[in-house]
Amino acid sequence: MSNRGVPNEKNREFFKTEHLQPNLKRRSIQGGLITVSSQGVKFALTLISNICLARLLTPADHGLVSMVMAVIGFMKLFKDLGLSMATVQRKEINHAQVSTLFWINLAFSLLIGLITVILAPVIAQFYQEPRLVWITIALASGIVISGLGTQHIALLQRQMQYSKLAACELIAQVCGVGLAIVAALQGMGYWALVIYPIATATTLTLGALLSCGWIPGWPSWDPEIPSMLKFGGNLTGFTVINYCARNVDNILIGKYLGKTQLGLYAKAYQLLLLPIKQINGPIRSVAIPLLSRLSDSPEKYRRAYIKIVQKLMLLTVPLVAFMMATSDWLIAILLGKQWIPATPIFLWLGLAGAMQPVANSVGWLLISQGQTDRMLIWGIISTILAVTSFGIGLPWGATGVAASYALVWILITMPLLFWFVGKSGPVRTQDFYVATAPIILALITTAAALLCFRFYFQSPHILLGCLLAGVITISVFIGTLLTFPSGRAIVQDSKDIMKNFTRT
Repeated sequence: MSNRGVPNEKNREFFKTEHLQPNLKRRSIQGGLITVSSQGVKFALTLISNICLARLLTPADHGLVSMVMAVIGFMKLFKDLGLSMATVQRKEINHAQVSTLFWINLAFSLLIGLITVILAPVIAQFYQEPRLVWITIALASGIVISGLGTQHIALLQRQMQYSKLAACELIAQVCGVGLAIVAALQGMGYWALVIYPIATATTLTLGALLSCGWIPGWPSWDPEIPSMLKFGGNLTGFTVINYCARNVDNILIGKYLGKTQLGLYAKAYQLLLLPIKQINGPIRSVAIPLLSRLSDSPEKYRRAYIKIVQKLMLLTVPLVAFMMATSDWLIAILLGKQWIPATPIFLWLGLAGAMQPVANSVGWLLISQGQTDRMLIWGIISTILAVTSFGIGLPWGATGVAASYALVWILITMPLLFWFVGKSGPVRTQDFYVATAPIILALITTAAALLCFRFYFQSPHILLGCLLAGVITISVFIGTLLTFPSGRAIVQDSKDIMKNFTRT
């Protein structure tokens, strides 16, 4: 019967969430720490791969694949259609509904994969680079593979099975990194960068299918499906528009400035976002299910979001400050001297990167409240601002693009975002400023201390410099927070979370 979409008792276990309510806080804390810890391992693996591949391959190799990745990443947005978040966010959902969503996801993955293959010659012609044809075709297979596991990953998130998700992601990362490095050592050149995402996607999908254990039934129509499609459609629309805003710069630089400039820009962007993604990704996977379960309790919802975003900034902001202050050292150590020209690009992008996690967290509010239509509106606004900034900065090269984007982001986009989202819902505009003020103050004092350190530290031992800069970052940042009540509350709450985790 279950194969026809009728849920049996075993299938119901995949969808009900009542059993999560009594221990929601504990599950969220444990889940957050488990996923952040696993991301630490993933970060190390990704860093190793970046170091190895940067030294084994040339900037031109990276730029070549980056030309295709912008398009591949765009096409991948449509395989999900926002339906995985519909599965996570809805209070009630059943086997028949998720089975239908599974088949919709798979069908669109196949369709998008086919369209990508058809577009391969067009991409090659656009960049005047024939090698892009087979690179595009190969990467298209990853789109189809990922589509198979979309709903299984969503069900694991809905049930807060964070340990299983972490295990799947770690194994997938190991396989992707290992195969890519082996390929590079074997002299396969840019194909090592193509193998990486395909191997990762394949292993992650297999892991999700085995860990979840849910077997979809045949698709069947349900009265709730249209509302899920609308929810997912708005979310996909936002994601598509937002992706364009984040990748038009790559396309413009690749087209008008060349693959070497694109390679420098893309590597600087990747190096900056690497630690931020490792932290933001797992917290997002915990925050959206938690906030969705609290949507009927506005004050609890508001307090939970503020605490989450403060912990997120506590992890990311000092890290970005450290990376900016030591950017030339880090690039020389991790990537090699041939990447030093990426330093000014990295510095400008870092200005925007410090507040990027907060901007990303705003999406959690709109998703958990079911307001994906407002997300779509904001996506249009932010894209106009971003693309305009890219165009303004393009005459000054890749560094000009980074500088223009950072200034527009800080001075216009962020304040406008806080106003837009704060107009409705439990979290108001002033809450964003109150929640982030202690962290921003600590960032300013830390940046000043690091600037003084770099001015007086003239030793050629850059490893020692990085170590001392790290000590200064942590000491000044935490010290600043401890000097006033709201900052002390953030530090104390973080300590309490760690204590609760060790007791469970």
